[in-house]
Amino acid sequence: MRIRVKICGLTRLEDALTAVRLGADALGLVFYPPSPRAVTAERARTIIASLPPFVTTVGLFVNETEAAIRTLLSQVPLDLLQFHGDEPEADCCRYARPYIKALRMKDGVDIEEQAQQYQTAAGILLDSYQQGVPGGTGQTFDWTRIPALAQPLILAGGLDPANVHTAIQAVRPYAVDVSGGVEAAKGIKDQQKMAAFINEVGSFASSEK
Repeated sequence: MRIRVKICGLTRLEDALTAVRLGADALGLVFYPPSPRAVTAERARTIIASLPPFVTTVGLFVNETEAAIRTLLSQVPLDLLQFHGDEPEADCCRYARPYIKALRMKDGVDIEEQAQQYQTAAGILLDSYQQGVPGGTGQTFDWTRIPALAQPLILAGGLDPANVHTAIQAVRPYAVDVSGGVEAAKGIKDQQKMAAFINEVGSFASSEK
């Protein structure tokens, strides 16, 4: 069982190339200006232009306007879109690209019911809930609350090299998504942490053979 790895919140070309060399399947670029990990279209374009083939580039948006997204997509060749706000399915489908929808594990919210509202999503990303913070909280959540979903499950929320093996064992997701758990500072990735994280994910796959 191979678990895919997405490294999110990249802001530097050197970190993106290191993540790919270490075995990351997907790279996340944040287009949410309040985030300390946000990048400009120019920076994103520079990073993507230097990547080797067979690496999925993911653009993260939070309640962004259609006009702003279309303008960015005319400048940056993203493979996959990630919607991390309150976007309805109809808004996620507008851009002729596959998308994943992030849902936050707020107490009392029926995640299965929410996920059913995004049947066109290529995957559902589950993240921790913190009021007023759309993501990147650095906090885990109760993995036993995760229901069976029709779409591929991407697990996020406070993952790091120390807990990702346990998380995968508990959840069996299609992929894991990490940002702060492999950083030296916000937006600055740590090579050793990225290597340890990806190795831990790989060790789970090896243990299943």
